[in-house]
Amino acid sequence: MNHGKHYVDSAKLVDRSKQYELNEALELCCKTAKAKFDETVELHVRLGVDSRHADQQVRGAVVLPNGTGKNVRVVAICKGPAAKAAEEAGAMLVGDEELIARIQNEGFVDFDILVTTPDMMGKVGRLGKVLGPRGLMPNPKAGTVTPDVGRAVTEAKAGKIEYRLDKQNIIHVPVGKASFGPEKLNQNISTVMDAIVKAKPAAAKGQYIKSATIAATMGPGIKLNTQKYGV
Repeated sequence: MNHGKHYVDSAKLVDRSKQYELNEALELCCKTAKAKFDETVELHVRLGVDSRHADQQVRGAVVLPNGTGKNVRVVAICKGPAAKAAEEAGAMLVGDEELIARIQNEGFVDFDILVTTPDMMGKVGRLGKVLGPRGLMPNPKAGTVTPDVGRAVTEAKAGKIEYRLDKQNIIHVPVGKASFGPEKLNQNISTVMDAIVKAKPAAAKGQYIKSATIAATMGPGIKLNTQKYGV
């Protein structure tokens, strides 16, 4: 793969054989974010589990103390008082059957998070083919299926992120913008790592945290020292 000059220059700053302490890694990461836009910093964590087994799934949600730095577009499918609460919390769009039809028939997916109430899941479930591949399907474990949609909207806009395994047993999550600086990014990453450690399945055997890497959108990956997590 051919990389641009900025990436090549940034890659020279990173020792690929080294596992960096978090603060040092973040200073490097912010230094390598040289694009003209405010790059997103992502965390990639490889786990010693097998996502093919239901009892080894790792999935949840956590509110980043410093947010994601992104304007989160939240849509709510609900009725009555729940709809009013979602509107007051700042949902971009609130509806029930007509919104479901718009997503199903018109392929409307111009949003980041969808929240709904348990009583609507029977109808929202029909949207699986549209929402599933895009990671937009609401789920109780992520806190996006809840009677308290007002709170769900508030938390989503404040920087709540969902984490879950992909088929390679890796979790990929955004943890903020390069402009946040090392201190705020450290707080966000520590919050995510603590949540992942707490979510360790009872069926998981051997080393749980296999590796962790951070990278800005256009920057090289930087390996983290994960020994302190001891799992």
